[in-house]
Amino acid sequence: MRIGLTGGIATGKSTVSAYLQQQGVVVIDADLVARQVIEPGGLAYAEVKAAFPTAFIDGQLVRSKLGDIIFHDNEMRIILNELMHPKIRKQMLEMATQQEQTGQSIVVFDIPLLLEGDWKQLVDQVVVVYCPAELQKQRLMERNHLTAEEAQARMNAQLDIEQKKRLADYVLTNESTREALYRQIDSWLKTIRPV
Repeated sequence: MRIGLTGGIATGKSTVSAYLQQQGVVVIDADLVARQVIEPGGLAYAEVKAAFPTAFIDGQLVRSKLGDIIFHDNEMRIILNELMHPKIRKQMLEMATQQEQTGQSIVVFDIPLLLEGDWKQLVDQVVVVYCPAELQKQRLMERNHLTAEEAQARMNAQLDIEQKKRLADYVLTNESTREALYRQIDSWLKTIRPV
């Protein structure tokens, strides 16, 4: 079974992901794969290097240089996404297939923008890590040392958390203790793990 794990910024998705791994569940992290595909020899390396030559020094991508380009030029950001997303998807699907061939019955794709992109069709179930928007903003301000406006701007760059909750097949609510969240994860795992 392939699970898509997502949530809003600062809702606790990383905490869920880490706990799942502790429970022996295979988690394939889209952010990690995105880094791998632009390493030398990675699936997107040559194309990204050709499209963004000024972002590379001695054959290595300098992330800050790439960031400067794409955050100030929407067209270039679209080009980067068009080069990267198919390669990220290809690598994640290959990794999942390898895990399934070794007998893993559950593979979790940790994808921050699962519902914003066209990833939903690749998974059997969408799990959203949820907390109310006000709590989300408070956590984000504390975690990243942001003003309320800066935190809200980051939250606005993603699909609204209430909308994500409505699109989920299963919701993990993270508004009290870590232990309470872990208990919810354990309950959910019982519903999908083969007996």
